[in-house]
Order: sequence, then C-alpha cells, then structure tokens
Amino acid sequence: MVIYILTLFPDMILNALSESIIGRAIQNGLVTIEAVNIRDYSTDKHHKVDDYPYGGGAGMVMFPQPIYDAYTHVCDAAGHKVPVIYLSPQGRTFSQNMAHELARLDDMILLCGHYEGVDERLIEEIVDIQISLGDYVLTGGELAAMVVADAVTRLIPGVLHNDESAGSESFESGLLEYPQYTRPRVWRGREVPEVLLSGDHARVDKWRYEQSLERTKRLRPDLLE
Repeated sequence: MVIYILTLFPDMILNALSESIIGRAIQNGLVTIEAVNIRDYSTDKHHKVDDYPYGGGAGMVMFPQPIYDAYTHVCDAAGHKVPVIYLSPQGRTFSQNMAHELARLDDMILLCGHYEGVDERLIEEIVDIQISLGDYVLTGGELAAMVVADAVTRLIPGVLHNDESAGSESFESGLLEYPQYTRPRVWRGREVPEVLLSGDHARVDKWRYEQSLERTKRLRPDLLE
C-alpha cells in the first residue's frame, strides 16, 4: 500500500510514522508513506497557501490551487486517480470497519486541512470520502491522518508479527478486548486469574469471551446495540 499525506507539516508526519510498527512496515516494504508538502505547489513567491474567507469571519481558508496541483502530481506519478480522504469534523466517524475498508485499497491520499479548512470547491472536485475522528476539533488534519494511517497499516498482512493479534483486539468482534496479564504472577497482592494458568485453552477462550462481553456491557453498552 502507498499512503500519500498532503500536509503543510511533512516533518511532523514522517517523524511520527517512522517509529514502531509502521516504521518496521516501511522498512520491510509493506507500506510506503509519502508526506507531500502542499506549500511546494503554491504559485505565490512566499509560498502562501491561505487567505481570508469570502463573506468575512474568523480564521483563514486554504487555497484550492496548491492542493489540487499536489493531488494531480500524485495521480500522475501513480498513473491513475488515487482516492482522496479529507480529514474533517464533518466526515463519517472513523471506525475499525472503516479501517478494514481502507486497508483493501492499493493506495490513498489523506488530505490534511488547516486553519478553517479548505476551499469547498476543492472538496467538491477531488474528495471521495470525509473522515472524522470524533466530535471535537483539532488544529489541523495531521494528527487525524496519522491515526488513520496507523489503524490501516496494521491491518496489512505481514505488518503484525502475530496475525491473530489483530483479530482479537477491541472492536474486531464487536466487543472490547478481554483483560491481559503478564509476569509477575502476583503483583502488589493482585494475582493473575487462575484460568489463564490452567493450560486449558477451551476454558481460557470461554473466560476471555465472558470478560469481553462483561466489559463491553459495563463500558460500552452502545456497541451491543
């Protein structure tokens, strides 16, 4: 998979996504992440990318031209129209199911807005999907883009060392994940549940399912609905 991230802060993207699991996936050639600097496509001598909104109001709005030129450059290099995902509080709320949908793509563009967002005509022209992380506002789309890139990348076959681990995590089965324990067996007077030490895989599976169900009922009953 190739993930192109159109941004005003490419170093912010590359520094964060070069670590941990995604960093290893990049090194192993399982995913390519390219941070495309929108300012490089500005025709203004000062690389200006925004201006005051028509009709007045607070904040600045990003020009359509630099973003569109960055987009066409990516598509020309890829040899086809690359799907564009705009990180926006007006988008569909991101979920694990959506991450699975995106993981089936060969490539994608994650567009990071800033200030008061981007010119609406640009959205109408190139954006295929708008995605929101939740009902709150961030300074820019970079953090949201990194969340989407992380969630999608770890679903690519071979990225996780243990492919079973992705299937047992929270939201994959519609339930929250069961409690996890490791050494020591007793810590500050708290013991690891006996069933996990039994070696009886059927009992362990049953206990884990029951714990997932109970935890979901208690913490996220909306998931059961």
